Amino acid sequence: MTTQAQCLCGKVQLTVADLNPNFTVCHCRSCLQWNGGPLMMSPCGQAVELSGSDAIREYDSSPWAVRAFCQHCGTHLYSRFKQDNSYSLPVGLFAGQQFTMVMQYFIDRKPDYYCFSNDTDTLNSAQIAELYGQ
Repeated sequence: MTTQAQCLCGKVQLTVADLNPNFTVCHCRSCLQWNGGPLMMSPCGQAVELSGSDAIREYDSSPWAVRAFCQHCGTHLYSRFKQDNSYSLPVGLFAGQQFTMVMQYFIDRKPDYYCFSNDTDTLNSAQIAELYGQ
């Protein structure tokens, strides 16, 4: 079942062939700075269609991923992984969808000023580096 979302101003639309109901949380410094808090993303693979590409700006944020946003309203649109061109999309783009938190990345970098009570798997910085070869 396809699921659609859009940025705040509506200039960018996203269509996902199979929206993953499971999401990950990233506590890395880059995500905290970009998002103003932990980043909650649903890994959606490569089957993501984008329209309004003239409004999309990408930022090469790490050796393994780029981040994208709408140049008009600033909505965070996706992270795209360079290794396989797969997308992770912010869960907040999908109003009314039910999601389950299943994983937390960079758990060793999570600030003390917030916490989640969800029981999830976790990966620390060393495990992430091993996973992505960095």
